[in-house]
Amino acid sequence: MRIDIISIFPQFFDCLDVSLMGKARSSGLLQTHVWDLRDWTQDVHRTVDRAPAGGGAGMVMKPDVWGKAIDQVIEQAGAAKTVLAIPTPSGIPLTQSQVRDLAENTEHLVVACGRYEGIDQRVGQYYQQNTEVQVLPFSLGDYVLNGGEVAAVALVEATCRLLEGFVGNPNSLVEESYELSGLLEYPAYTQPATWRGLEIPPVLLSGDHQKVKKWRRQQSLMLTAERRPDLIWKLAPDVLVKSDREILAARGFLPAPYRQQVRFRRAQPGETVTCSAIASRLFPQACPKDLPEEAIACFIEDELSEAAFKAYLDDPNNLIILVEVAPVTQTGTDDTAWETAGYTLIEAGAPGFLPPEENLMQSGGKNCAYLSKCYLDACWHGSGLAGAMLEVSHAYLQESFPHLTKICLGTNRENRQALKFYRHHGYRKCGRRTFLVGGIENLDVIAVRDFTACQVPSWAQNVAQ
Repeated sequence: MRIDIISIFPQFFDCLDVSLMGKARSSGLLQTHVWDLRDWTQDVHRTVDRAPAGGGAGMVMKPDVWGKAIDQVIEQAGAAKTVLAIPTPSGIPLTQSQVRDLAENTEHLVVACGRYEGIDQRVGQYYQQNTEVQVLPFSLGDYVLNGGEVAAVALVEATCRLLEGFVGNPNSLVEESYELSGLLEYPAYTQPATWRGLEIPPVLLSGDHQKVKKWRRQQSLMLTAERRPDLIWKLAPDVLVKSDREILAARGFLPAPYRQQVRFRRAQPGETVTCSAIASRLFPQACPKDLPEEAIACFIEDELSEAAFKAYLDDPNNLIILVEVAPVTQTGTDDTAWETAGYTLIEAGAPGFLPPEENLMQSGGKNCAYLSKCYLDACWHGSGLAGAMLEVSHAYLQESFPHLTKICLGTNRENRQALKFYRHHGYRKCGRRTFLVGGIENLDVIAVRDFTACQVPSWAQNVAQ
């Protein structure tokens, strides 16, 4: 690859002779030529700029000088196609995909480094008309530099390090920020294990490569959600597995194909209508197919009414966590049209708390909360929202009732999908019970999750509002 850089400060680019860039130039992998724009001037003062047409502050770089310089370096290179890159605050933000495209498909790159108020607009306009030249006006970010030199160095280094043979171990490029996964890279650590009171995460010292890989993936997802949420919405659906989607949902994102923002919050006294409405709508989705509609309606009227939820909400030992969704095009401010998609209801209490039924007591014992309800609208199944809702509820339970070390639940023995879901989230079968729906007996499996053995993941913590 040949790179020509044109600037009025050619000495700025001495940095290209150091490190891997210098080695690439020495080996012939990369040809770089730095030119002084003033060499194409014809007056004694070597003038490269004039006052802006129409008046105003600053100076604008002359098109005739730039045209001569660019023409000569293109002719000297003799390439079939040239990319003319122009650093400018009004350019297209530079991305990893763009520099990868340059590295893979560009034989000749010319970087025109402007100064003052920039290069006369006609320079880029003229070369855009040339079919043998592709003009790339680019920006490093939403800020202004004194000139294009810093941006030029960034473009050259970002592009050249992707050339085959530039980096000794090409695998080191794969997991970098913005690469194949589209995520920011996970945090890096090295010895010593303890530095100024800060520890290397124990999983990185465990020797378990699968756990390390899982941890790094989780960190990448969380870091991207925190620092670059715009990247989350650009992720292709096929790069995310179920566990990825659970993490992103907990952090507020349902990426493609759903493209919804998410929030979790504790229901407050006075929200009886909201809670009763979502509970009444979702309960039938989880009922056995052979359960009569009259029995379901009777249960809803008795157990999921506004009066029933008023009693739940008035008891501070009950946790009702609502999950709400809204389109990503909305701002997330108070006027956002959030729609309730699901909820959990957990019964808890003071130290020594026992679940409310005999069979649950025998299975869970003391300090065992009771997951009474966990329902999500079927349209969100597969989005990761169900797992996020459950783990966020676990995290909120531990924050509010740290003395409770276990949680139990009962679910219909025929509901294989639910049993599989709870097993995946650390619940283990340990008993049975009879559950009445409208006077009809249903056989439930009781399952318990022990938080001392299966901890709440970090990505679910400090989420619920």
